[in-house]
Amino acid sequence: MPFDYKKEYKEFYMPPRNPTIVTIPPMNYITVRGEGNPNEEDGQYKQAIGLLYGIAYTIKMSKKSSRQIEGFFDYIVPPLEGFWWQDKLKGIDYAHKENFKWISLIRLPDFVTKTDLEWAVREATQKKKLDFSKVEFLTYDEGLCVQCMHIGSYDDEPETVKLMHEYMEQQGYSIDIAENRFHHEIYLSDARKVAPEKLKTVIRHPIK
Repeated sequence: MPFDYKKEYKEFYMPPRNPTIVTIPPMNYITVRGEGNPNEEDGQYKQAIGLLYGIAYTIKMSKKSSRQIEGFFDYIVPPLEGFWWQDKLKGIDYAHKENFKWISLIRLPDFVTKTDLEWAVREATQKKKLDFSKVEFLTYDEGLCVQCMHIGSYDDEPETVKLMHEYMEQQGYSIDIAENRFHHEIYLSDARKVAPEKLKTVIRHPIK
């Protein structure tokens, strides 16, 4: 059976609907950076997702290519994630999505190196005739966080965030959104196929 990160690391990908405190270890990702409203048709965000999945599946299918990655094992591509922020704001203003800055990302298996990613970018560019040069390799150590499963529309996230912050403060922590510490979302549902009220999203905030 292919290795499924969501099932093997439930504490990171399948938290309860009540807030919990968790320490996230360093992980490797492929990323694309951008800005603007994620709902914009043919906007930067939707283009970024296409680039990420193009590379994610090039790496996953590398076993059928000329490149045999050392330590490779079969796996299910982990879910799409996003870091979100707006300049000069500590939180998120959902009414002004045009001001979003974001990093879209997909977790990489530990056996994938930066050199493997560089190969995948060349391979995908050649096969798909698209420019994948925006895809970067990132090692990110997220550390101590409060997180919660949010079920419902993305626009309803402030209610869940409020619960997270109340719980965090009760436990003696404070929010630590700062440079390189972000509002973090993990998308467990395909928004094209799932009704907004049923969307499952992990929300994670850094704390101290």
